[in-house]
Amino acid sequence: MTVQNETRRKKLDALNVTPTDETSIRYDGWRIVAVCFLLATFGWAFGFYGQSVYVAELQRLHGWPASLISSGTTLFYLSGAALVAFVSEAIRGFGPRNCMIAGICTMAVAAAAMGQVREPWQLYLANAVLACGWAGTSLGMITNTLSLWFDRKRGMAISLALNGASFGGIIGVPLLVAAIGHFGFSGGMTTAAAVMVIVMIPVILLFVGRPPVHASASAVGAADAPSPRQIRARAFRDIGFLSVSAAFALVLFAQVGFIVHLISFLDSVIGRQQAAVAVALLTAMAVVGRVLFSFVIDRMNQRLASALSFVSQAIALLVVINIHRDYALIAACALFGFSVGNLITLPALIVQREFDPRSFGVLVSLITAINQITYAFGPGAVGLLRDLSGSYTLPFYGCIAVELTAAVLIMVRGRAKKS
Repeated sequence: MTVQNETRRKKLDALNVTPTDETSIRYDGWRIVAVCFLLATFGWAFGFYGQSVYVAELQRLHGWPASLISSGTTLFYLSGAALVAFVSEAIRGFGPRNCMIAGICTMAVAAAAMGQVREPWQLYLANAVLACGWAGTSLGMITNTLSLWFDRKRGMAISLALNGASFGGIIGVPLLVAAIGHFGFSGGMTTAAAVMVIVMIPVILLFVGRPPVHASASAVGAADAPSPRQIRARAFRDIGFLSVSAAFALVLFAQVGFIVHLISFLDSVIGRQQAAVAVALLTAMAVVGRVLFSFVIDRMNQRLASALSFVSQAIALLVVINIHRDYALIAACALFGFSVGNLITLPALIVQREFDPRSFGVLVSLITAINQITYAFGPGAVGLLRDLSGSYTLPFYGCIAVELTAAVLIMVRGRAKKS
């Protein structure tokens, strides 16, 4: 980090640019954090968490098999992963403001279309369009945008903004369900989509402008910078990058698979009401963990912090499998949730610290795509193992093995390639 900061300072001096005080409460970047918080709230409410709402409503309305509707969800995840890999290039070409607006408008169209689904092919089409909106409102868009405004406080900025993802699950989904209950599926989805557009478009137009000069200055030498294709090709030959991408892909595979099946498991052990409390606490602890880490995450050994987070989730899973008392299970869910939020923040910070800053956007988008492709199959794999074995013991032990493998992988470092 010292070499990187000294290099950037010299580039700023060469351009006679005064470094920006990112710690000041008056710094414009914190308004961008607020915008990204709202973007994440709507993005996760309609995209990630909204899928559970769509599956339930479409099953109720049309009586379609769960496998048919779930295949539409898989299409959403895989299409979104393919698109998010190119978010950094879209921002570079069109600017963060235009990309955010495009993401919001596309997601609104897709959400309204989801309420009009009458045939299976319409479901797949709506999910494909929703994937385009997801690419423009989720992790890749948020981390790439904030990287234009933040350097030293990037970890804090990303952590705080991504609390919107949890907020989308805690507040956004219940409001979406309430709208559907009041207006019906079609009317509720259209109303919710309209609210998103009415809230977000003015906010983006008002607060998202040109990035500060230091963000452009930090990329001095762009003329000889590698192209996105070259960056991706080099990344797949770099042990340091492969260890980060593989470790987080494995952990998110286990994490998403466990969370999707958590209520089904807990329902039979401690009852639906207690299960709901456990899941709510897990989500709340994700916010707590992300906020607490945001104050120290830029100064930590981020690979070690990641490994400890993976191990803590494995311990929580071990408790879930073996101790079936109410308080023990709820406490284990709280422990598991404490690191959930940080696992989507840490990859970007490791990339920032260990790789050429000119490659940040491309590499973060690439890791996000790899993670999404991988965790798209997590729920299905856990469900398959549960069906084959007759209980959740085998798949949850499998998740423990995956978490511990990832904890070892993340500690494998490549050679630093920073300029």
